[in-house]
Amino acid sequence: MENRKLVIEFVAHLEIHRHPNLQIECFPDEKNSTTPDIDAIAGPFAIEHTSIDTIPNQRLNSDRFLKVIGNLEQEFASLPFYLGITFTESAITIGQDWLVIRAALKNWILEDTPNLSVDKPYTPHRVPEIPFTIYVTKNTDLSGRLSFSRFGPDDNTLFNRVKDLFGRKAAKLKKYQRDGKTTLLLVENNDIALMCDYKLLKATKQAFPDGPPDGIDEIWYVDTSIGDESRFVNFTHKLVQNNKLTTSRRSNNLLNYLNTINTD
Repeated sequence: MENRKLVIEFVAHLEIHRHPNLQIECFPDEKNSTTPDIDAIAGPFAIEHTSIDTIPNQRLNSDRFLKVIGNLEQEFASLPFYLGITFTESAITIGQDWLVIRAALKNWILEDTPNLSVDKPYTPHRVPEIPFTIYVTKNTDLSGRLSFSRFGPDDNTLFNRVKDLFGRKAAKLKKYQRDGKTTLLLVENNDIALMCDYKLLKATKQAFPDGPPDGIDEIWYVDTSIGDESRFVNFTHKLVQNNKLTTSRRSNNLLNYLNTINTD
């Protein structure tokens, strides 16, 4: 989702849940043309939006994957059986002829899959002109369609990327924290297959065992991978249980804000 749209949706969520009359006052990153700045100021909150790769080079590999499969799922949306084709995450590489691979997949689906036996899920197949193994699931009991997917690799480096990314975002938010704002980092996920709030929370705890880094008061996870409605999860309390300073500062900032709107 486009940054500004998601931030506006997030502030509306905060307004509905416990922060009445909350509105965005400005978008500092658009006003500040000299240095990188945060996405929004809303009442007592300074908000920065970001996203993170679940695995190394995730977005690069996803782009290659989409270029290979093209619109094949749409072309075969009315198969008389369910057909799932899965690649490994690293199967598609530079140097391969992706158009040839797509054509080979299309021909194989047309000519071979009608007579393909219903075997165990993820049965390996080698197809001429495809330089990697594909894993095939055929099911005649499910509604007919074609679905492509990828296996997620084993990877234990997410916490390193979290540490680096959140640290850089904290540096942008820190000046607003010093000015008395409650700083919020909004972390977007739109990949239902590889990411979830539990996985990000676990990596964040590994990266910051003593609570969010200096500069960040709250960390929010937002899932935009399903449908049109985003799901916001604040798991800060699970990170700051042993960080009384952060908890106290956040409470004082919100109390000052509530006193302000009650006076108005």
